[in-house]
Amino acid sequence: MAHEENTQDAAEAARRARFGALPERITPAEMVEEKPASAVDPARNNFNDDEWLVRMGAF
Repeated sequence: MAHEENTQDAAEAARRARFGALPERITPAEMVEEKPASAVDPARNNFNDDEWLVRMGAF
């Protein structure tokens, strides 16, 4: 019986060493990563007055 108690104590000590403390708390801000969905295209917002000529097939 003494051997069983020592084995149980050793198992309990091993569990406490492994699971004795909760992991460090993670804040919601640490769970979010913000990055742009696509690369910024500088030519995207350029306005071309004559673009309608290209699209309509300049008559």
